[in-house]
Amino acid sequence: MTAPQLLQTYWGYSAFRPLQEDIVNALLDGHDALVLMPTGGGKSICFQVPALGMDGVCIVVTPLIALMKDQVFQLRRRGIPAAAIHSGMHYREIDTILDNCIYGNLKFLYVSPERLRTEIMIERARQMTVCLLAVDEAHCISAWGHDFRPPYLQIAEFRDKLSEEGTGTIPTVALTASATPDVQREIVDKLDFRAGYQVFRQTFARANLSYSAMLEEGKEARLLKILTNVPGTGIVYVRSRRQTQYIADWLVRQGISADFYHAGLSTPERSQKQEDWINNHTRVIVSTNAFGMGIDKPDVRVVIHLDPPDTLEAYYQEAGRAGRDGQKAYAVLLYTEADCEHVLFQTEQQYPSVDLIRRTYQALANYTKVPVGSGEFATFDFDLAQFTKTYSLPPQDTHYALKQLQMAGYIDLSEAYFRPSRVVINMDNRAIYEFQVMNPRFDPFIKLLLRMYGGELFTDFLPISEGNLSRAFMVSENEIIQLLTQLAEREVIIYEKQTDKPQLTYLTPRQDARQLPFDVQGLEKRRQHAIAKAQASVDYARHQTQCRTRLLQNYFGEQTDAACGVCDNCLKAKKKAGPDPQVREQVRQYVTLSQDRGVSPRQLSGYFSKTDENDLTLTVRLMLAEEELRYNAAGNLTMNR
Repeated sequence: MTAPQLLQTYWGYSAFRPLQEDIVNALLDGHDALVLMPTGGGKSICFQVPALGMDGVCIVVTPLIALMKDQVFQLRRRGIPAAAIHSGMHYREIDTILDNCIYGNLKFLYVSPERLRTEIMIERARQMTVCLLAVDEAHCISAWGHDFRPPYLQIAEFRDKLSEEGTGTIPTVALTASATPDVQREIVDKLDFRAGYQVFRQTFARANLSYSAMLEEGKEARLLKILTNVPGTGIVYVRSRRQTQYIADWLVRQGISADFYHAGLSTPERSQKQEDWINNHTRVIVSTNAFGMGIDKPDVRVVIHLDPPDTLEAYYQEAGRAGRDGQKAYAVLLYTEADCEHVLFQTEQQYPSVDLIRRTYQALANYTKVPVGSGEFATFDFDLAQFTKTYSLPPQDTHYALKQLQMAGYIDLSEAYFRPSRVVINMDNRAIYEFQVMNPRFDPFIKLLLRMYGGELFTDFLPISEGNLSRAFMVSENEIIQLLTQLAEREVIIYEKQTDKPQLTYLTPRQDARQLPFDVQGLEKRRQHAIAKAQASVDYARHQTQCRTRLLQNYFGEQTDAACGVCDNCLKAKKKAGPDPQVREQVRQYVTLSQDRGVSPRQLSGYFSKTDENDLTLTVRLMLAEEELRYNAAGNLTMNR
């Protein structure tokens, strides 16, 4: 099938969005490509469609487990075979997935960057027909990006190892929603793009999105006013978990349908709140930056930040969740001068001393009981509050020390995500039959497992419900867990109990904390760079004259002199300059044609639907003030003769 046919068949779209088809064709022609496309611009289609048109498997490198799971779910829903390998998975399941890639049973394999350096991944990938390597969130490859991940630096080496097998260099596409010019250059360099690579850059301007930033001491009153004046769904971003609930409760008391969301909630709670908001049962969600990744809700009308973000990259992505349907939407930042100082102070705090970093690493070794030289890719449930209390560590500084260990490539920390209990049978048909004969007390339960979950239990990890099993077997849930555990101890099955706790994974063998190699100079450079990014965010908030869209475009390296005309600074400039004389003449002609009947405000608005709404309002107000227009008895506008 051709690319447009694949798009129609699997996604139901009759045409590509701007740039998408050009990117698809470049990859089909074997070029490397860098894709810069705003949040909601349709980046996934840019590599999924060409991969479907090629022979072999597409390996997708992405850092977030939640995004992996969402993309795999979306592909499978469309009938496209896909799987993901991430921390916390059993080696048997990883083995099965890699075998399926070799034998052509999977089209997309999603992996974290850390996986690419494992021996099993390298050896199995050499046996695959890999048609395309897609690097999502590609800004993570740059030390100057806003979410640097050291394992991204090894992607080019991984591709070279596959090319050694005589398959030729695999086309690589790097995708990101936000990268400054320095980051763009580093992506191309670190991924070792070949001559003839192509860069596809969609404008960072959003014609339908009006940006505003307001110095506002009474944030709550202003928030209520905005939500009252702008109908439709909204997101309110705040910095702390406590604040999410406080603001949401306050909005409910003001008659606004609202709920709160943060990573500390249980998985069922988060899922329910998210679903209620997506289905418009809740109008406004108040959240930390944990909310929004992977959520495609097109009709968000307003995104409000109650604090300046740490970086303009983060702000652009979060604000960009408004108006994905192309209809008019608003992104509003409310701040105080104290907020601006706090952002700069907190950025400084994110870079603790090397002594604390090493102390935290040693405490992790004690917490997980991992000896020196072992533990690579071992995963553990991790409770930060319990960890800091146990080892008398300062909670906030320890959080940042863990982040620095993650950035240095020693550990990976994932937010809590729900993984149901799973089981796979660890024997073939004959062996399981012999076990049942020799252990008759387990026989009825094994038969029940096979009756409820089928023969796939012999080949794949399947999600199970201990509750459903207890009802079917007519015993307590605890007895079911005991039976599953006993079968696992006898190596009849592999049983993984459900979890929704944050996960800590060692990415390298555990080292002696006293000799832990740490780039002190690199840490200082990153600190200075982070402060510069925070300062750019503060400067954006404080800027009172220049077009806000242009400020963002220039930050991301898109030079332009064009103003958006709809941000707060553009509207202030228009108001100062007065209404457009051409609009005034058009209003005069239209109202004159109506003769004595007059024109209702709705008719006027409809007729001038392509004219800037603020220009039209200012023009009508001025004509009324100068008595060129008047309202007749019917409430319509007529010329004042």
